[in-house]
Amino acid sequence: MELKDIQNLIKFVAKSGASEVKLEMEDIKITVKTGSGKTETTILQSAISPAHMPVVSQVAPQTEPAAPIAPAAVEEDTNLLTITSPIIGTFYRKPSPDKANFVEIGDSVSSDSVVCVIEAMKLFNEIESEVSGKIVKILVDDSSPVEFGQPLFLVDPS
Repeated sequence: MELKDIQNLIKFVAKSGASEVKLEMEDIKITVKTGSGKTETTILQSAISPAHMPVVSQVAPQTEPAAPIAPAAVEEDTNLLTITSPIIGTFYRKPSPDKANFVEIGDSVSSDSVVCVIEAMKLFNEIESEVSGKIVKILVDDSSPVEFGQPLFLVDPS
């Protein structure tokens, strides 16, 4: 497991709202605990050289400032609904490179309108809106990786 993977795990746990996540692999055990506004990270590795440990310890301070920012952004848009990613994969706004985007800011969507495509394991999955309203904000850049439950669009239901 690389440092980038560990950072992504910590970011995912901070966004998900889970209080504790444990990941155990062959030679790596990682526990990420959150609570009371601070992130605590414990990493135990038996097959890694001590030179890498200081680099890993720098991960926790980087995530602490990011944790309070995410809830503040949600509080500002309490009247808006969120379309989230149902799977992990690569987010695409178009059905193919030569086609137009599925939706733009200001477009109206209804339940079951296709809003994007997420590629997972060489399969392109059309993602449909579960809410009706007007697209207010697109939260993910085209061709970006997305996680399960990651917000993709903000929709104004009024």
